Amino acid sequence: MNGRGAAPIHPLAAVVAVLVLIFLALPIFVVIPLSFSSGQYLTFPPPGFSLRWYERFVTDPTWMGATWLSLWVGLTVTALAVLLGTPAAFALVRGRIRGSRIINAFILTPVIVPGIIVAIGVYFFYARLGLIGSPLGLVLAHTCLAVPFVVINVSATLYGFDQRLEYAAMSLGASPLATFRQITLPLVGPGIFAGAVFAFITSFDELLVALFVSGNTAVTLPRLMWDQIRFNIEPTIAAVSTLLIAFTTLLMLSAEMLRRRSARLRTA
Repeated sequence: MNGRGAAPIHPLAAVVAVLVLIFLALPIFVVIPLSFSSGQYLTFPPPGFSLRWYERFVTDPTWMGATWLSLWVGLTVTALAVLLGTPAAFALVRGRIRGSRIINAFILTPVIVPGIIVAIGVYFFYARLGLIGSPLGLVLAHTCLAVPFVVINVSATLYGFDQRLEYAAMSLGASPLATFRQITLPLVGPGIFAGAVFAFITSFDELLVALFVSGNTAVTLPRLMWDQIRFNIEPTIAAVSTLLIAFTTLLMLSAEMLRRRSARLRTA
């Protein structure tokens, strides 16, 4: 470190970082060209250029049905995760609760425990309740997986929040509700939105639990992609994967922009 900023990055570290990024992004650079292939099967390099597989995706009722189900489940899970995770984060950070660390660890359990164990446990529990193949079962299971991401993001925002701003607002005559609406929420809002984005992505991209509990009547988009890659190798899967990559990247960039905005507001 020097007085003018951070220490310069070593050239070797920069080269290693670039190589790691290339290694991680290489599958993307393979999938995207395959989605525009004119061939009947997944072959690389593609024999020609065509948009037929994107057309196939938007016109096939099976693909669109799975997509709309995943969107509905993801949005429902996001709403439930925000409604449950935001108050939990406030309680854990600002509340004087005995055993808050244990409670926090319990909330984060779905993130820590291997996904296959969670999926098996959910399957046996749902089998007794008759929720196998039910969209409601998917919503409940995905909500358990998504709530920790809301708690993590909102808690991180609250730890960097200066409560003196709230005290100043209330000392000037603002009610607790007005203080929350005009001071707390604008500063914590980006953290809530970031948690909502991660909750949606967790539900929308989740596969393991869906494999166990979706049955044949509540097939999500990742589950359909899994089935198709096992029994069918046409490039429609590459087209769907490309759309998912673009959609997820857009959501992540939006969350990052709001995170930076929240940091600037807290600094100001």
